[in-house]
Amino acid sequence: MSGFHPISEPYARGLLDVGDGQRIHWEASGTPRGKPALAVHGGPGSGLSTATRRYFDPERYHLVQFDQRGCGRSLPHAADPATGLEHNTTAHLIADMEALREHLGIDQWLLHGGSWGSTLILAYAETHPERVSEIVICGVTMTRPEETDWLYRGVGRLLPGPWEAFRDALPPADRGGDLVAAYSRLLNSPDEAVRRKAARDWATWEDAVIAHEVLGAPHAYSDRPDDALMAFTRITAHYFSHDAFLEDGRLLRDAGRLAGIPGVLIHGALDLGSPLSTAWELAKAWPDAELTVVQESGHTGSPVMREAVLAALERFAGTGPRRIARHGQ
Repeated sequence: MSGFHPISEPYARGLLDVGDGQRIHWEASGTPRGKPALAVHGGPGSGLSTATRRYFDPERYHLVQFDQRGCGRSLPHAADPATGLEHNTTAHLIADMEALREHLGIDQWLLHGGSWGSTLILAYAETHPERVSEIVICGVTMTRPEETDWLYRGVGRLLPGPWEAFRDALPPADRGGDLVAAYSRLLNSPDEAVRRKAARDWATWEDAVIAHEVLGAPHAYSDRPDDALMAFTRITAHYFSHDAFLEDGRLLRDAGRLAGIPGVLIHGALDLGSPLSTAWELAKAWPDAELTVVQESGHTGSPVMREAVLAALERFAGTGPRRIARHGQ
């Protein structure tokens, strides 16, 4: 492999009005004559990353990126407590992706992302399989209740000190119940000091999980500006406290709707936040997907994982649109 591609500047960008008072920031880079691809960021609420462009050959890909509702440069921003989240659900994000595709005149696109991005990719692709040419995921999640419970409770068996700090930062009455829902309430408090403290406490726990991985780095989540951290934690808690607005097990149950779509699933064997079993189950249910397990990698990746992503995107760069039959609902 020749390594990363140069990060090209976007040749177009805009704010797309998607209704509900929401405007979605998007940008396109590479070449408009290239293979269309959509990069779907994680979080929820992390915002797009310019570094993602390193994986896409700018002479072969027409790369589209967007900030999901409430984060990045999309408006209104969720760091503002006046910004309601009632119009920020998985169904809304799927509709936004379709609106963006139609706005840009794209018939079919490759989808790439990881972590929460993989959940949204799967939800979109199962809803609109005819609009997806290929899928490349690193760090597979389906945001099922069992996965959320693992991340915010189960992993505490490996990190009892940081987990107790995460739990005990809540009011005593909330420590024995649904921790994610309790944090969501604090992150929507009318008291700014309460909101900011809850955001820091949430990010400290997320940091502890990543830092515990072999190749993990400290401050992976908290090392962002205050408003970005506020939006990220508020949106994440909103989605996770509502089970990602998805019926439990729906994405795995409906994986048959992905038939005919080539998929590459790349997952770290040492991923503490998203254990390998999720990727394993999905690969078994999706016959056109291949699973690559990267032995030394955790949730935030490794050089071998990055090479695997590059290889998959290089392989798909020269393929044309696929004729994918519509499936019944």
